[in-house]
Amino acid sequence: MKADQHMTPNEVEMMMEETGVGELAEKGERAKKMDLPEDLPILPISEAVLYPKMILPLMVSQERLIKLIDAALLVNKMIGIVAIKTKKVEEVKPEDLFEAGCAAYILKMIKMPDNSLRLLIQGTSRIRLTEFTQRDPYLRAKVAPLTDQGEKTTVTQALMVGVKGIFQKVVELAPNLPAELAIMAMNVEEPGALADLVASTLTLPVADKQTLLETLDVKDRLERVNFFLTKELSVLELGSKIQSQVREGIDKSQREFFLREQLKAIQKELGEKDERTAEIEELRQRLIQAKLLPEAMKEGERELDRLAKMPPAAAEYTVSRTYLDWLIELPWAVSTEDNLDIPQAQKVLDEDHYDLEKVKKRILEYLSVRKLKADMKGPILCFVGPPGTCKTSVGKSIAKSLGRKFIRMSLGGVRDEAEIRGHRRTYVGALPGRIIQGMRKAGSNNPVFMLDEIDKLGMDFRGDPSAALLEVLDPEQNYTFSDHYLDVAFDLSKVMFITTANILDPIPPALRDRMEVLDLPGYTEEEKLRIAKDFLVPKQVEAHGLSEQDIKFEDEALRRIALEYTREAGVRNLEREIAHICRGVARRVAEGKGAITIVNAEDVPSYLGPIKFFSEVAERTSEPGVATGLAWTQTGGDILFVEATRMKGRKGFTLTGQLGDVMKESAQAALSYVRAKAKALKISEDFFDHSDIHIHVPAGAIPKDGPSAGVTMFTALTSLLTGRPVRSDVAMTGEITLRGLVLPVGGIKEKVLAAKRAGITTVILPSRNEKDLEEVPEQVKKEMQFHFVQRMDEIIHLALKEKPKKGKSPFLF
Repeated sequence: MKADQHMTPNEVEMMMEETGVGELAEKGERAKKMDLPEDLPILPISEAVLYPKMILPLMVSQERLIKLIDAALLVNKMIGIVAIKTKKVEEVKPEDLFEAGCAAYILKMIKMPDNSLRLLIQGTSRIRLTEFTQRDPYLRAKVAPLTDQGEKTTVTQALMVGVKGIFQKVVELAPNLPAELAIMAMNVEEPGALADLVASTLTLPVADKQTLLETLDVKDRLERVNFFLTKELSVLELGSKIQSQVREGIDKSQREFFLREQLKAIQKELGEKDERTAEIEELRQRLIQAKLLPEAMKEGERELDRLAKMPPAAAEYTVSRTYLDWLIELPWAVSTEDNLDIPQAQKVLDEDHYDLEKVKKRILEYLSVRKLKADMKGPILCFVGPPGTCKTSVGKSIAKSLGRKFIRMSLGGVRDEAEIRGHRRTYVGALPGRIIQGMRKAGSNNPVFMLDEIDKLGMDFRGDPSAALLEVLDPEQNYTFSDHYLDVAFDLSKVMFITTANILDPIPPALRDRMEVLDLPGYTEEEKLRIAKDFLVPKQVEAHGLSEQDIKFEDEALRRIALEYTREAGVRNLEREIAHICRGVARRVAEGKGAITIVNAEDVPSYLGPIKFFSEVAERTSEPGVATGLAWTQTGGDILFVEATRMKGRKGFTLTGQLGDVMKESAQAALSYVRAKAKALKISEDFFDHSDIHIHVPAGAIPKDGPSAGVTMFTALTSLLTGRPVRSDVAMTGEITLRGLVLPVGGIKEKVLAAKRAGITTVILPSRNEKDLEEVPEQVKKEMQFHFVQRMDEIIHLALKEKPKKGKSPFLF
């Protein structure tokens, strides 16, 4: 049980008026003269503490407490007021109360129609509860008086002066404290009474108020009150300062509004129409509708205010207006809804492209996660592969499957950092960078943004564009991408960035680290045939105004075009040759020769001319000293021939064929190993003393370098010196050491596909490259044979034919 203290100010005022000030004063004096009884009925209260001489309004509605008040009124009108430790107690027990409280005298009691009581009580003295003598129907306890301690010293008087001064300021600033309180405090002479008066007005937690009640030393009590009072004053002063600032801002806004309304009224009376004001208002409305980010909105409003004050003839007027147009037209809050139907997305990808399973799998994984987590950041993918492997068109298909806008930006030859980040507005003709331009063109903040040819970025005195791309392609930074022209953050985290490159080497490591690399190495003969039938032929037939009734390609014709008229990893040249044939047929149709044209293998030369590429492996390797190697190039894998010859001389060693340092070192290592193992190879140990060796890698003037030709050079030298020709169906790749080990190399898939295109059936690879065969298509692995070697000696038995029985090799002397 506890007293309900929620009396309204009107109820308190009504009770005061009905009782009268004089009557209350008389009852208060009477209460001071009364002796403190040995025991008192105890009235628990929550969220308040009563101090001596202070008046407290109470409302009592519980039946047990009403009995308590009735009993006190019959005896001496004295009760004990004690605070509850916690306000969450429903049924108050003795252990829920503080030990110290305040004896109080009931000044006035009014019974309400609902049987509840309204009380005015006045504290008389501090008390301590020594023993509870009754629990039902209400609490009753023996009490002992607590008296103030300490004398009125100079320190105490100084504290009183300070408290009175601060309290006066608090009363002036606090809207809920009447001015009479400050006058009352100035007239109080007793330090304890002054502390109690001030404490009763402060808004403090019950625990702090109870501490002040239990502090009997008046000096300590004044010091505590001074601390709480100073804290209250600082809060009130800060609140007053804030209110003053708000009021000044409102007054200024009202004045400006009033003046604008007057100006409008004057213009209306004069019949004038302010076009510039209308323009500013239109820009302001568009700025609000654009839903800019808070920082961008603040900058836009500041620029709009500058524009409103600027004469149209000013040089900067156009600059500010253009800047605002860019801010407004960017898709700050415009997004396209993703198509999260996984089977439909897979269908779209399969319709547009054959194979490319790794890329399709990654896109479907992204869609699946996006379906489960709507706020997922866009991935940064990098498609790496030779030209013509459909890197760009895959990006378009991804956008189509997602239902997003597609934007393509070519980075080839870009050398100016401003192309990415934009120019600052201080420059004449300044514009945002191409990233922001692309976002404006897309009209949504989540397009598929393709950065083509990222490996061909340049760098000069105008900056490093690849470094500027770090912020664009970093998921941890691009949500606050800052363009120099806008000078505010723009969120790129929802954009799905796709970059393309032929090779990874020119891309700086820091930029490469931001991207997830997906390889598109090239196509096999069968894959090219499927792509030509399903995609290239229909596309070119339609592009040349033909139909299925005009032209038809047989499979063998397409296969012959791929083998004899193109030699590439991609399908770009294949598409050109198909277009060449379509043009020839289109001419016949235009001339009125309308019969359907069936293109078979025998007809291909009549359209495309003589065969351009021959399978010359068997011819080139028919004699000792020629071996077939596999190389990786920017346009995919390729085969190369390493030729070795021997002539009379004295330890001469010549290397030709535009070789780089790595290939020269491989040749030196191969020769040294052959000389060291001459006896095991059944070669004269002094063969080099009377000979000159020449190694040549013919391929025109194309520079060649890389750690892939070591085993090929060793095989060519061994073939030359032993007189055993190299098998024409064998190609090889791998690096070598002076101890005879074969080291792993890269680009295995591209090299194997190149061997397949050249008609090679057997490939020799380093043993540690066996895992890389997982990326090779299953059909290719079925049609080819692979040998994995750890040492160079193993290659001899796999690659070399038996030595001719009759005659002597022209290279042995």
